[in-house]
Amino acid sequence: MTCARALITLLAVAGACFSERAFGEQPFTVLKPEAYSHYVENFNAMEPEGVVNLIPNAGAWDWIVANAPLFDCPAKQFEETYYFRWWTYRKHIRQTPDGRVLTEFIRPVSHAGPHNTVACAVGHHLAEGRWLRDQTFLDEYARFWFRAGPNGGPAPHLHKFSSWIAAALEDRNLATGDPKLTLELLDDLATDHRAWERDQRNADGLYWSFDVRDGMEESISGSRTAKNVRPTINSYMVANARAIARIAAAAGRPGLAEEFTEKADKLQADMIAAMWDADGKFFRVRLENGEFSSAREEIGFVPWMFNIPGPEHAAAWAQIKDPQGFWAPWGLTTAERRHPQFRTHGTGTCEWDGAVWPFATSQTLRGLANVLRGPEQPYVTRRDYFEQLLAYARSHQMDGKAYLGEYLDETNGRWLITGPKAERSKYYNHSTFNDLVITGLAGLVPREDETLEIDPLLPEGAWDWFCLDGVPYHGRSVTIVWDRTGERYDRGKGLAAWVDGVEVARSATLGRLTAEMPPAVAKP
Repeated sequence: MTCARALITLLAVAGACFSERAFGEQPFTVLKPEAYSHYVENFNAMEPEGVVNLIPNAGAWDWIVANAPLFDCPAKQFEETYYFRWWTYRKHIRQTPDGRVLTEFIRPVSHAGPHNTVACAVGHHLAEGRWLRDQTFLDEYARFWFRAGPNGGPAPHLHKFSSWIAAALEDRNLATGDPKLTLELLDDLATDHRAWERDQRNADGLYWSFDVRDGMEESISGSRTAKNVRPTINSYMVANARAIARIAAAAGRPGLAEEFTEKADKLQADMIAAMWDADGKFFRVRLENGEFSSAREEIGFVPWMFNIPGPEHAAAWAQIKDPQGFWAPWGLTTAERRHPQFRTHGTGTCEWDGAVWPFATSQTLRGLANVLRGPEQPYVTRRDYFEQLLAYARSHQMDGKAYLGEYLDETNGRWLITGPKAERSKYYNHSTFNDLVITGLAGLVPREDETLEIDPLLPEGAWDWFCLDGVPYHGRSVTIVWDRTGERYDRGKGLAAWVDGVEVARSATLGRLTAEMPPAVAKP
């Protein structure tokens, strides 16, 4: 047995123990589940249940309590959105002969593969789902993409869309503390990366994509047939290469780690040189003719999802505060509003020419969180993150009921897919929200080591209190409380964190906290 295989075997045993670690009969330290069950009762009563996958509406609340953290805050529509997103996510878990998978559309779509699966939002599925206690279904889902195809290989439709799947799997490790699956899939991930190199890399080393293959069908910069060099796919390939390098290092394969580190370093430098418009202070699409696209588009923020740009590029973020840029009453637009082709492609055919898309909002807010936790800059603040997250939560409504669809009008919040096609758009599993609450607003920063880091992006003076309770993290249960006066939760004033019910850190004010986590307690 090779050293790598021996390590994987040992980690497999450790992973089995990890899955048996106790969160306790009651993983919540502060909040009581019954205080939030009314949200799910209302969701269940909104309309007749149509498509039923693994967990029906009748079992939704029990599933949420068994798996998800609880969340409490003074903004009740925001709080409702948090529970609605777990309620909708659960609708997409589907049992198949190839294991449990996640769907993107609740109803069948023509561009899906087996079991109505679509590869476009896999990174979002993994980011959101990493905060659930039962991770076995995500193991099955990842194996489906790499092992359920012909002759036990990857699913052919995996490459219908660009994705950051390797990076998302490695990010999941940071939340669970369990690298077993990524070590198992290391060779699959490396093979997948090389397939993208073979099929969509230009001679200069940069990657091209049709905009539709990035999941962004009708944009200003591209088309369904133009092979443009885009910030999306190039950022994903940098992030995937870095993730593969880290996994290879953990597996004791230094040659593979070095190979993919070199790939990531070179592509990062090349994409910045090719796509950073120093005059417009933005990452832009490079057209097939070598020129910049004339439009700033929200995909120019994607590089920050993976910490690719340097401090010298931060000026791009001024555009999210500019009403002629990306700021709009109902969220961040997918193209700058000053552009003459803004919202000119019509509606109903998946336009990314300006309307608000949750997919892109999720990516941009994750990138913004990285900016705010990076070097100081004068362009954006935690207040900007908070206000955009509030707008995002507020958009989850239609006709006075909780709703999630494909994309919406930036001026009035109206969801743009109507008629029969709207049935497929309900509960659209194409973005994150709760991951942004957990890692952004509440501030749990996933790390490889056993240091608990809490860095809330909630700005001073915004809310007097919030609580995120029962977050599964590295085999423990983490609770984060902000209580300005100490009167809401009767647990003292300020910001505090608990691990398995034991307080480990406290501060009188909102700000970064760190603490060494106590050892996880295994079941007897």
